[in-house]
Amino acid sequence: MRDTISNKLQEAFTPESLQVVDESHLHEGHAGHRPGGETHFRVYIVSAAFKGKSRVERHRMINSALAAELSGRVHALAIQAKAPGEGGT
Repeated sequence: MRDTISNKLQEAFTPESLQVVDESHLHEGHAGHRPGGETHFRVYIVSAAFKGKSRVERHRMINSALAAELSGRVHALAIQAKAPGEGGT
């Protein structure tokens, strides 16, 4: 799932920087956790596609690109999306 998320974000946003972290192990016993993990992810992405966009707009863009995953196996997605020059991830 991590690779699927990475590939879709790479294709959609051609990021300068992208990191997808599986944090499922931190959510054992919580809502949405399943055996085998791959349910909770954190995304750090820097892309020119986000220039001039609000935080909400950036999140919507990412959620749209990952609609199939978010309606299926992925329970939670934490996002830090920036445009180049806005600081590191």
